[in-house]
Amino acid sequence: MFKSIILPLAKEDIREAAKWYNKRQEGLGKRFILEVREKVQFIRKNPNASNIRYDGVRTAVLNVFPFMVHYTVDENNKIIIISAVLHTSRMIELWKNR
Repeated sequence: MFKSIILPLAKEDIREAAKWYNKRQEGLGKRFILEVREKVQFIRKNPNASNIRYDGVRTAVLNVFPFMVHYTVDENNKIIIISAVLHTSRMIELWKNR
């Protein structure tokens, strides 16, 4: 299994989304965080399961929430680097600036 590194901007993405969901319904933010964790575990076990979307970055869509985990794979060091966790409606220019 690969190790994972979640970059600070991606951590902030997760915090902001969880906060937004908790404002909508108590506990929903926690469910969002749990789903992100589950997806990261899946990616760690299957790093090449998602296609490359742009500039060597792969994206994996969450199952319930409309968000994508953006990550790169370092095959040599067996590490996945998560650069963003963004809503699917966010513009690709924002993705590429990460």
